[in-house]
Amino acid sequence: MRICVFLSAADLDDRYTRPARDFAKLIGKGGHSLVWGGSDTGLMKVVADGVQEAGGKLTGVSVGFLAHKARPGADEMVIAADLAERKRLLLEKSDAVVIMVGGTGTLDEATEILELKKHGHTDKPVVLLNTAGFYDGLKEQFRRMEAEGFLPRPLSELVFFAEEPAAALTYLEADPSAR
Repeated sequence: MRICVFLSAADLDDRYTRPARDFAKLIGKGGHSLVWGGSDTGLMKVVADGVQEAGGKLTGVSVGFLAHKARPGADEMVIAADLAERKRLLLEKSDAVVIMVGGTGTLDEATEILELKKHGHTDKPVVLLNTAGFYDGLKEQFRRMEAEGFLPRPLSELVFFAEEPAAALTYLEADPSAR
């Protein structure tokens, strides 16, 4: 399975890097491939290192203004013209999506895939990996959107919330649309 991971390129505390490294190893050991933003910095580097060390393949999709941060030695590296093309390519090259900790770019990517899924433009499974409770507030906001009628589909059809890396991968491996 080709797993797209949306996440930060920032250098982060161990409470975020440890679970990211654990998830990366699960991807590689499971015979899966990583599709990610292509950066060789911060949490993106941690995940790419872990997948590669565990025998997984790497497909990066960077963007022109970040190409200088692209990871050398990826199995495939594509340089997109802009952020919109980057998101489109990330989704095209993947079978499933995992949203890990990140900033505004990660949130933008997350909401775009959920909007596409909400309208039936993709059936890829989406997991929000809520490391150290990072997305507790967002999870609550999504629940409020559902309860107050802002979502035309049940939240459970749009995204699976996982608290630990193993639960995220178990969910993806059990979803037939991820293959």
